[in-house]
Amino acid sequence: MVRSMTRREMLATTGGFGAAVALGQPGSAHAAKRKDNWIITLNASTIRPAPLEDKVRIAAEAGYQGIELWSNELSDYAAAGKPLEALGKRIRDLGLIVPNVIGLWDCMPEGEREHVQALDRVRRQMADAAKVGAIHIAAIPTPDRPNIDLVWAAERYRELLGIGEEFGVIPAVEFVGFLQGIHRLGQAVAIAIEADHPQACLVADTFHLYRGGSGFNGVRALAGRLIAVFHFNDAPAQPPRSQQKDSDRVYPGDGILPLVQLLRDLREIGFRGPLSLEVFNEGYWRQEPLEVAKTGLRKIRALIAASA
Repeated sequence: MVRSMTRREMLATTGGFGAAVALGQPGSAHAAKRKDNWIITLNASTIRPAPLEDKVRIAAEAGYQGIELWSNELSDYAAAGKPLEALGKRIRDLGLIVPNVIGLWDCMPEGEREHVQALDRVRRQMADAAKVGAIHIAAIPTPDRPNIDLVWAAERYRELLGIGEEFGVIPAVEFVGFLQGIHRLGQAVAIAIEADHPQACLVADTFHLYRGGSGFNGVRALAGRLIAVFHFNDAPAQPPRSQQKDSDRVYPGDGILPLVQLLRDLREIGFRGPLSLEVFNEGYWRQEPLEVAKTGLRKIRALIAASA
């Protein structure tokens, strides 16, 4: 199995700004061994019913280079008396990375009491993420509300980045297409830029680009190093865009999103991954998890080939 770079090596290589990007740069030893020159990872939600340890095994067996984990699963795992450090070692032994953990929900409340409580929770989540060797942890600008002040959100995000330095985990702003507040690419980019921090970055998502109305052309204006992880999935023609939910996502290439052109644009701006397969399709959850993981990887690689 191809050796993956350690979390420490990645942070040292990149200085922390969009750390996962370094994995896909043409000059890296890891990337040179990949024919498609992309890092592809499995988001654990894609095979949600499987136990956490099985998800890790399946990601490796299916041929992914990493697995994106969820905070609630990590806390449940630890609460069951299982050490997260051992899970992290198992992940590394299988040659996988953890590009991101999802995530810091409700990490930007307005009230002071809520703010203090949120930061206590943030520290626990970052500590858990660090124990499994995560590079990033998604920071979703919630509790949700319309008209969130972007400069205020950037200040909160900079605070999260400072806490992340304590644990060696980089928070990455994630926009969510069906929120009232931060639901567009440009809003998330503004928060990252105005945070004025060398490690500021974001998690993008093909479904949220579509669902939130951003579209796909704006990606061309970014530098690849700004993107920590790109969630990769597709959306159907129906129901209408404004009515779609997470559960409507389908395998990449099975919907209407311009994924081949997106890959070309991502390549042009210098992003080579991680592309993380993230679908919440309940129909897939009823299928054999390993087959779901293999199918998703095969479809992503077919799109990459078409984009070359």
